[in-house]
Amino acid sequence: MKVFESRISINRPVHEVYSFLADLNNHQQLMPENIMDWVSTADTASFNVQNMAKLSLKVGSRVPDKEIKIIPAEKPPFDLELKWELFSVDNKTDVVFSISADLNMMLKIVASGPLQKLTDHQTQTLGSILS
Repeated sequence: MKVFESRISINRPVHEVYSFLADLNNHQQLMPENIMDWVSTADTASFNVQNMAKLSLKVGSRVPDKEIKIIPAEKPPFDLELKWELFSVDNKTDVVFSISADLNMMLKIVASGPLQKLTDHQTQTLGSILS
């Protein structure tokens, strides 16, 4: 498994950041422009990555104010897991977002850059929304 990770510190209490991230409806706001046809509930999301693939995800587990794991709801092009980890520091929240993906050699070459950009984009956008 290859892990793509991005970190940010947000000047909000951990329960506010968790409340936002725990609802997959809010994740559309975190996506880049090449994400199309977004459909979601609090627990599921499906969308198309422009010119690439359709993904359907669901919440695998939630640990209040600590962690949200998001896993495939349908068979993806490769195995993956998205994880948001939250750490309360004073009255701020440190956030670590990671995507773990089981990529073969060819997919590593093609997908590594976009997956790292996605993790960076999502954490930066989360910081903008909640600041």
